[in-house]
Amino acid sequence: MRRVMFGLSGLLLGSALLASAAQAQMEPAAAPEGASVYFITPEDGATVSGPVTVRMGLEGMGVAPAGTEAENTGHHHLLIDTPLDEVDLSAPLPSTEQTRHFGGGQTQTTLELPPGDHTLQLLFLDYRHLSFEPTVASDPITIHVE
Repeated sequence: MRRVMFGLSGLLLGSALLASAAQAQMEPAAAPEGASVYFITPEDGATVSGPVTVRMGLEGMGVAPAGTEAENTGHHHLLIDTPLDEVDLSAPLPSTEQTRHFGGGQTQTTLELPPGDHTLQLLFLDYRHLSFEPTVASDPITIHVE
């Protein structure tokens, strides 16, 4: 009976330590003061024809491919017609048609968007696809695709 109790308590302790380590890995990295991400192109309010070229800018941090753990670096993500307040910044951002990842360290992309108005917002995340603290996000812009 003692072996069973000792084994169970060891199992519980081990599980608690693993959960604690996983939670520590999910803690947000600190963003340097003044870090910002912004659109080089297109400009807010622009009328464009497709395909749409998006060029991403960054100040105060460096761009590195996803999985590269280096201080003050991360990679771009683009929210398409998705408000930032609908994004769970406490978990890794999933890659979808509305949340595009640029894990190769890209700073430019071409989008095929249907005609009409679209809202775009940049989000700069760490090597784990997690938000920095504070969040490094651009102001949203609206473009009209002809």
